[in-house]
Amino acid sequence: MLTDDLKAQLKAYLVRVTQPFELVASLSNSESSEQMKKLLQDVAALTDKITVRTDGDDARKPSFAMQRAGTDLSLRFAAIPLGHEFTSLVLALLWTGGHPPKVETDIIEQIKALEGDYRFEIYMSLSCHNCPDVVQALSLMAVLNPRVQTVVIDGGLFQDEVNSRQIMAVPTVFLNGELFGSGRMGVEEIIAKLDTGAAQRDATKLSAKAPYEVLIVGGGPAGAAAAVYAARKGIRTAVVAERFGGQVNDTLAIENYISVLETDGPKFAAGLEAQVKHYGVEIMNLQRAAKIIPATEPGGLIEVQLANGGSLKSRSVILSTGARWRNVNVPGEDQYRNKGVAYCPHCDGPLFKGKRVAVIGGGNSGVEAAIDLAGIVAHVTLVEFADQLKADAVLVNKLKSLSNVTIHTNAQTSEITGDGQKVNGLHFKDRATGEVHPIALEGVFVQIGLVPNTEWLKGTLALSQHGEILVDAKGHTNLPGVFAAGDVTTVPYKQIVIAAGDGAKAALSAFDYLIRTPAPTSAPVTAQRQTETA
Repeated sequence: MLTDDLKAQLKAYLVRVTQPFELVASLSNSESSEQMKKLLQDVAALTDKITVRTDGDDARKPSFAMQRAGTDLSLRFAAIPLGHEFTSLVLALLWTGGHPPKVETDIIEQIKALEGDYRFEIYMSLSCHNCPDVVQALSLMAVLNPRVQTVVIDGGLFQDEVNSRQIMAVPTVFLNGELFGSGRMGVEEIIAKLDTGAAQRDATKLSAKAPYEVLIVGGGPAGAAAAVYAARKGIRTAVVAERFGGQVNDTLAIENYISVLETDGPKFAAGLEAQVKHYGVEIMNLQRAAKIIPATEPGGLIEVQLANGGSLKSRSVILSTGARWRNVNVPGEDQYRNKGVAYCPHCDGPLFKGKRVAVIGGGNSGVEAAIDLAGIVAHVTLVEFADQLKADAVLVNKLKSLSNVTIHTNAQTSEITGDGQKVNGLHFKDRATGEVHPIALEGVFVQIGLVPNTEWLKGTLALSQHGEILVDAKGHTNLPGVFAAGDVTTVPYKQIVIAAGDGAKAALSAFDYLIRTPAPTSAPVTAQRQTETA
């Protein structure tokens, strides 16, 4: 089941297992059961700490549980965790075998202190790059807290469950039989939803922090680059972010970042975080900025108020809150979000195998999505508002060569319809004739670009007509001491490499502002200067 290379890699990891445990499989006569059995046997052959039993009686077949003597561990995989989930399998094996997780101590203590009984079921697909974070978070919680039960379910393997529960997006998590959440979630976010007092405790802790010299709002490529460049100047720097890594977390393939031949979004985001932490920058994750209050005097403190009621102060602020997927804003979109309306074809495409879907948007993202989906679904209808597709010619030619694709240009999506529980169609208007056409289908993928995350800044600083932060060539906004970088600004071409360069530029501009602007007596003490080497 495992290649020789994977066996070699896994064997190197499994030497860290210190406590013996069993993999207990519940199997049937199906081909997938045989594949699971072979996978578990391959794993057990690599270490004397793991044994396999095939006498499990769980209703989900095939599935396997991890059982360690003397514990009430309840972690089950109703899946053959390869593909994007192979790392999840490796980590689950290590944690079950006693290897300590690389998670902050306070997070571990929060998990152990959770009261109540939590039975999680997470539906994922092996092609979903957003799923591993959720799978690994819930697996960790099951290993650390005996009152947490976790079952990881491959939606493609258990299609009947997916249909009966009307799951049309992954990852989707159920808690004690009720929908808990859908989409990418880290362990901190999951704990925050369970620990209702966490927000108030966080607000108090954040408000008590000493002022910074550079505070970066947003943790995508622009924010990470700004943090690295500011920290290397030896000044007190911090990042506050709603989700560190930003939209990069939702990007599948990255093949155009200079010097990095090929990677994926989650790995790239993890690299950003690792480098920022390497320079001692404080990261305050899962914190949404709600308001910015300018300084009352030159060089004075700028305040950033947070949604949880806390606030942070700094002599300079760099705004790098990025952008998010643009909604098509038609009736039915919100009602059927994650019930047939989706935004990630790589994640959710396998759930629509053999079904009919539409893609809204004829740019590169839309056409690439349609090409990918055409290899999975029965039929793809692409709907583009303009009178021609805007994607690169090579992509358009590829799309037109596919027999199960229909293209409608000069077409305005007017409604997404459903039966009250899931999508069953789409209406578009022919912009030339005004005639409205219905399309019967089961899924709609929206791929129409980005909208800047600046709603919280309206009325505070200057924005363009499109809601982007107006900046000059050095990243200055119209507020003294406030800079901006990346996709949230008017800088053209929303690309990772451009955002990173923008962040570095903003940090250098902030440093220049700090050394040229007299600091009030209440300003924070500059950390010991680090030597700039690049």
